[in-house]
Formats: sequence, C-alpha cells, structure tokens
Amino acid sequence: MNTVSRSNRRSFLKTAAAGIALPAFIPSPALGKAGNVAPSNRITFGAIGLGGRGMGVMRGFLGQKDIQVLALCDVQSEHWRDGEWGKGKARYGTKTGKEAVEHRYSQNKTDGKYKGCEVYADYRNLCAREDIDAVMVGTPDHWHALQALEALRNGKDVYCEKPITHLFREGQMLYREVAKQKAIFQTGSQQRSDAKFRLAAQLVCNGLLGKVTRVEVGLPSGHNGALGNDQATEPPANLDYESWCGPSAKLPYIFARHHRNWRWNLNYGGGQLMDWIGHHNDIAHWALDLDQSGPIEVEAKDFTYPTETDVYDAAVDYRVISKYAGGIEVEISSKHEKGTKWIGTDGWVHVTRGKITASDKAWLAKGFNPGKVQVYTSTDHTRNFIEGVKTRKECICPAETAHRSITPGHLGLVSAQLGRKLKWDPKKEVIKGDAEAAKMLNVNYRYPWKLA
Repeated sequence: MNTVSRSNRRSFLKTAAAGIALPAFIPSPALGKAGNVAPSNRITFGAIGLGGRGMGVMRGFLGQKDIQVLALCDVQSEHWRDGEWGKGKARYGTKTGKEAVEHRYSQNKTDGKYKGCEVYADYRNLCAREDIDAVMVGTPDHWHALQALEALRNGKDVYCEKPITHLFREGQMLYREVAKQKAIFQTGSQQRSDAKFRLAAQLVCNGLLGKVTRVEVGLPSGHNGALGNDQATEPPANLDYESWCGPSAKLPYIFARHHRNWRWNLNYGGGQLMDWIGHHNDIAHWALDLDQSGPIEVEAKDFTYPTETDVYDAAVDYRVISKYAGGIEVEISSKHEKGTKWIGTDGWVHVTRGKITASDKAWLAKGFNPGKVQVYTSTDHTRNFIEGVKTRKECICPAETAHRSITPGHLGLVSAQLGRKLKWDPKKEVIKGDAEAAKMLNVNYRYPWKLA
C-alpha cells in the first residue's frame, strides 16, 4: 500500500470502491492464484492475537482477495491452545500465523510488492506502522481496549472480537474514540450477519409479536472445576507471561486458566455471562431497537460459584434481570434455552445458532414478508467490515452497539457482588443513587498500564 500516502488512504479506498477512474482490477494471471485485486486497491492488515479465535478470524481475512496481511503480533510464538504440547491438529501463535500468511502469498509474488510478513511481540509497534490500514484485535478480553485504542489513535480501522471490552469504562472510552477518529469499527458479534437472526429481528421490529413484554436470553453455564492442570508452574519459555497479563493482575501461571480458559477468571474474562452476552443479548437489543440505549434497572440473582477449584471465580450459573422503559423485562440466564426468545402479546419467536422457531409457523415460511421495517442487512461479517473500510459506511455491529449490548452484564456483575438492585440511566450511562456501585465501573489497571 505504499503507492498511496496514509493521509489520503481512506478517500482513495472510497473512490476506488466506487469505481471512479481507478483500475480496481488487473488480469488475474498477473497476480497469480491469490487474487485479481490490484496492489494499490488492497487493504493492508495487521492481526493482534493469534490464539484459537484470533487465528480463525485472521485466516478469514487472509482469504479475502482485497486484503494484504502485512504483520502479526502475539506474546507467544507457538502453542496448542489448551491441548498438550505438540498434540492435535490445531497449532497457534506467531510462528503458525506467519506460515499461514506466507503460504497464502507464496502463490502471488509476481506483483513484486509483497516483502514478507513481519512478526511483533509488542502490539504498539504493529499499530505504529503507517502502511497498515486496518487492525484485528483477537486477544483475551482484558487486552481488547488498550489494543483497539492504540490502533484507533494511529489512524487504523478496527475489527475487534467480542465482548468489545473487559470492563465497562473501557467500552465507553472505546466507542467515543471511534467517533473522534471517524473510524470504521466492527465487533465480532457475527450473529448479526446470519439470516436466521436477521429474520427474528425483523419479525420483532415489524410488530408481529404484538407488544413485547419479556425476553429470555439463554447463555451457557460456567465451570465448577478446573479444566486441565490446575497447579502453578513456570510459564512456557516461549511465552511472555508478563505481557500476557498486561493491565490485569499477574496471577501465578496455571495451565487451566491460560489459553481459552482465562475466560473463567474475572481478572481476564467475565465468565460465560460476558463471553456470550455479546452474542445473544446483542440480538435481543438489535430487535428491540436498543443499540444506543439500555436498561433502567438491573438485578443479579441466583449466582453460584465454583466449589471444586479456586482457579476460576466467574459464576457457574446466574440470572441477570434487566428492566427497560416501556415495560420490557429481559432475563439473561444460564437456565434458559440457549439463544434469544422474545415474548409478546400476539406470539413469540426464538432464535439460536442454526435454528429459528416461532408461535406462528407461517412467519418462517420461505418468501414470507415480515413487513416494511428492514434491519441492517449483512450476509458476511468479514466482508461487511471490508466494505466499511472502503466506503466509510458504518458496520453492522459498531463500537457503541457492542458496548450497549454487554452493559447489562457489566451491571449484573456489580449487582451480584454488592447483592442489590441497581438503577441505571441509559442516556448518561451512570448508576443512580449508589456511589459504591458507580465506583466499581471504573478501571484500575496494574502499573504501569493506563487507560487514558
């Protein structure tokens, strides 16, 4: 992308996407099997976080003809996620990521532009590169905010995995920075780009259920015992554990709370509640037109915690009851059927991955028209972000939307800890009449990390 200066990059991409006097394509034989998009019209890309989810998202972008992956970043060079070392087909880390990128572009060296994939241990070095247009953040939750903010402040567009942030105040800062930078931001809440979830949202939006009074959001239960070796050991030699912990507490290294399973410790993740709320509660908000709003009251009930291990401290089972203006109650619970169910005066609809059911089967018939109200349509979450970068059109799950979707979870965790109901002002985003609870929404990072 060196043919276009950074300062003109966004306007160039928008013009190219519109097909105005710019050669967006050249014959494929000149570029080889990797694609037929001219080097000057590719979006340059950097990926931060190459564990299970991060690697999967990176490979998704790598498969796009108009993406050029230039750099990768992780604090571990090679691992097998939560499997035994060297066992299993899935291998992760910067070594694997670099191999995947270079294999992809080994078929496409005739344009003379690709110089190799650079690997970094410090995300700030990747974000500082002027030749990178967009950055993916696929690290554990406790790193999302700092890395996304660094990318934004360096003029990048950002694709960030869900939940958008680990802590409430991080989310506020992040969506405000997106607005300040006029950046394109996509959260990895990919259910919004799925036809069944879109149909469910349209059924609700068009009033087929009548007045919606209750929504049941079903999320998975947590873990009562440790998953894997729960003894403290020295970190692997190829892992920078200090950097992995980053702004969160540096607990003793334990295999059972590292890759994948960091989610069940509140220093790094938010348990199943926060891991999944950005999926099914996000769809609840979408259908109820609450993408820039939130509840007026939140109460946590029936939280249970691990009894067989002290490695995890996130809830095993839980209920978070949120009340919204207009008399709508949303109950997020590990006891509900997985997915999202809206219940109205004239019927109900339930949607989960791969399945949609409703009180009236006619609503689900092929060719059925839910009505005039149309929700944002995306059929491919990755492409939706890429097109957003090119056209500057807001993505289907931008930063504020993602932050608002998980706010009931943040408030639920505070309510559970204090054992009381919270009153919430969704416009000002403040807890009303409870200074102790309000203070718990702030950020306290480990030195020397700072949010500002």
